[in-house]
Amino acid sequence: MPSADEIRDAQRAAWAGLSAGWEKWDSVIMEQLGPVGAAMIERLDIAEDHQHLDIASGTGEPGLSIARLSPKGRVVLTDLAAEMLDVAARRARAQGVANIETKVCSADDLPFDDATFDSVSVRFGYMFFPDMGKATAEFARVLKPGGHLCSSVWVKPEENPWTAIAMQAIANEAVVAPPDPDGPNMFRCAAPGYVSVLYEGAGLRDVAEWDVDVELVTRSPEQYWEMISEHVSLAVAALQQVDELARQRIRADAIAKVSGFEKDGKVRVPGVARCIVGRKQDPSGTRPRDGALSSNAADRPSRRAKPWPPSSLGQA
Repeated sequence: MPSADEIRDAQRAAWAGLSAGWEKWDSVIMEQLGPVGAAMIERLDIAEDHQHLDIASGTGEPGLSIARLSPKGRVVLTDLAAEMLDVAARRARAQGVANIETKVCSADDLPFDDATFDSVSVRFGYMFFPDMGKATAEFARVLKPGGHLCSSVWVKPEENPWTAIAMQAIANEAVVAPPDPDGPNMFRCAAPGYVSVLYEGAGLRDVAEWDVDVELVTRSPEQYWEMISEHVSLAVAALQQVDELARQRIRADAIAKVSGFEKDGKVRVPGVARCIVGRKQDPSGTRPRDGALSSNAADRPSRRAKPWPPSSLGQA
């Protein structure tokens, strides 16, 4: 089994190689994941002078949206891959967002003092951390008392055909080893309550989770395949294992299957993410202004997010 450092080195190289694909497909990705960013921001209680930390920032969201909501504050975007953060910095300049900075670092070894940030976000990063417990302890350490941590993960593959269609087409042609259930993989945190237990283990309180519907929208089945094959890490890695003829068959299979989601001149493939929020208890032990949410997993009904977009936020 590879060490945590070896896993991080491989991830760093993989995400560096994917950065161009993420930048190319930025508008499509942002439209798909925007509802998740908005749902997270809604629960972070952002103020205009917040000090915010965004973990596994990739190309910048939801950190850039948070920076726009906190013009007198500061947002630090972090990621393992400098190439991803370079894209985030370019997006910030293009959007006129100046109150951000970037930092290459590992989620489980943050270069920040205790109680530095008012809030912490982790959009689709948790499942890739080699040691999720250690990373969660770090998030809690740098969070100020009373501050919120909010993250998102993918639920099971069956509820995410936007990626399952492509991966099934690949599996028909290539030997794809099943992921280690305890190792980094896209659906590692799919089980309800999985991340909530990590939060509670790090001492966070008022933990709650809820589901958010997403939709990948492309102009055509062909564009769907082009996008998936250039920015989804699982697909990119698997396609490197097969020859050109096999890649052509995989492409044809995926295009045929995703055509079933074509409607009104667009391909619309659904998916479901899960958001998880928790609060670092303040020294007095008081509860948040809007009332407490149970930290007991049995008392946490899963719910859908509000319709997108909410009028108070721009595109995330």
